[in-house]
Amino acid sequence: MSLDAWIAVGVVLTIFPLMAFSRLGPDIILLGAVILLMTLGVIDPQQALGGFSNSGLFTVAFMYVLVASIRETGGIDLIIRYVLKRPKSERGALVRLLIPVASLSGFVNNTPVVATYIPAVMSWSRRLRLSPQRLLMPLSFASILGGTITLFGTSTNLVVHGLLLERYPELGMGLLDLAWVGVPVAIAGLAYLVLLGPRLLPAREGVANAFANPREFTIEMEVDPVGVLVDRTVEEAGLRHLQELFLVEIERAGNVVSVVGPGEQLKGGDRLVFAGTSDAAVELQQIRGLIPSRDATSSLEKEFKERRLVEAVVSNQCQFIGQRIRDGHFRTLYGAAVLAICRGGERVKGNLGQVRLQPADVLLLEARPPFIERHRQSRDFLLISELNGAARPIHEKAPLAWGLLLGAVLLAAFGVLSMLNAAMLGAALALLTGCCSVGAAKRGLDTQVLLTIAASFGVGAALQSSGAAEVMAGGVLTIVAGNPLLLLIGTYCVVALLTELVTNNAAAVIIFPVVMSAAESLGVSPMPYVVAVMFAASASFLTPIGYQTNLMVYGPGGYRMSDFLRLGSGLNILTGAIALFLIPLIWPF
Repeated sequence: MSLDAWIAVGVVLTIFPLMAFSRLGPDIILLGAVILLMTLGVIDPQQALGGFSNSGLFTVAFMYVLVASIRETGGIDLIIRYVLKRPKSERGALVRLLIPVASLSGFVNNTPVVATYIPAVMSWSRRLRLSPQRLLMPLSFASILGGTITLFGTSTNLVVHGLLLERYPELGMGLLDLAWVGVPVAIAGLAYLVLLGPRLLPAREGVANAFANPREFTIEMEVDPVGVLVDRTVEEAGLRHLQELFLVEIERAGNVVSVVGPGEQLKGGDRLVFAGTSDAAVELQQIRGLIPSRDATSSLEKEFKERRLVEAVVSNQCQFIGQRIRDGHFRTLYGAAVLAICRGGERVKGNLGQVRLQPADVLLLEARPPFIERHRQSRDFLLISELNGAARPIHEKAPLAWGLLLGAVLLAAFGVLSMLNAAMLGAALALLTGCCSVGAAKRGLDTQVLLTIAASFGVGAALQSSGAAEVMAGGVLTIVAGNPLLLLIGTYCVVALLTELVTNNAAAVIIFPVVMSAAESLGVSPMPYVVAVMFAASASFLTPIGYQTNLMVYGPGGYRMSDFLRLGSGLNILTGAIALFLIPLIWPF
């Protein structure tokens, strides 16, 4: 191999472990790789920026706007309200949940679908007296299965199709071509989840019960009306830097002061709510001017328009990962106070200020109302929902938003417009009709995914232009003894394994040129390998880190890694076997 080829291979071999084991985002790692490759002369600026002009990338971006219009108008809530209702059994509940989710995910990005469903499922499971653990992992898996049905189903499908069109313009696929394999895979996968899910998944308490009783993690005191603390600030009263407690809110005359600042002045009769351990109550009782609260009802159980109690699932990109909550000044940055933390289905005991945050931790936060909209699209949190899980009001424009999405799908499916043109037209109409504001459209764009995709193209171009892809393809052909079927199986297994460790888009885009070179060397059609890459990149059922929706349900469901292995391993084998059997029949070598 040439020096450029060795550099390209070395960069790729560095990228994958970095994405799997470091806290850096995949977009940062891949952009850094592209900068390095361009600096060393392996790729030129045009190749480095080629991903930013790919039709697949822009189709993904415009689809995000269409999905944002459905979310903003309450379109997914509309489906939830009419579909869930009250089934007669646990398997009946799974059928009501999984079929609509898989169907929606065929045409709508599955992340907002799962994000909207999680609080509804938590509330629904309480009404049905079912453990949410029996429902949330199947919810994520169903959304993944649904994404394999159409080219619109996942960003990976659109991006791989964009790569295909660049290399073989004559081999473009129709919107529903994947359904020949995707529908059988989805049906078999959903049947597996309905039949075996109740047997293989545990029924632990989870987040719902961990946060059920506010008195377990809060202490309430009152300011003595004739005591020495009246008219003093929180700082002056010595309530700002307590050892194992912190002041969350003040209830005063039927109102509440949330996220209390150091300059807030105390009044006689104020009810102070502290977060911390019950053992630390002794510290409060020693402060002159404070007396135990005389109200039998916990302040957190009351409704106040000035505050919200929300659950937030910590993302693996959160800037506070590995930091203590107190040291990181969480409250200062977000304007929210941490009341409790749930990890692995159990509430974390002890001094909250000393807890180091981990990915998928579920935080119970007390915040002001704007917090939810301000941080809903923050990369620090995978999911933010109000504690009671109430559905958002249904907007009168929800049917219009669904109509625009359906129109875009039909125009693309019947070949009237290209997928890019259809998505672009749908996004423009969503903005013009008021289904989605410009601000909501901007927030709906997942910039991390878009940058990851664009940067992946630069790395893929380095493998292609340096000749590394051909050399690696030659090595692969030697391993599979020049057998097209063995190459197909190997392609599927490698991409599926990488997807569990890194992002599905990066795995697909970087492996794509290697597989195409191998297919060209064999003199066979590239189509079965393209489709195998698409399906394998979505086959993420073994770990919570391989796919965003898995990480979203990991915390709220109180799952352990072994739970994913128990249910997901069989699903991986089943869907892989069906896909590898059908792909060569529909797209022959």
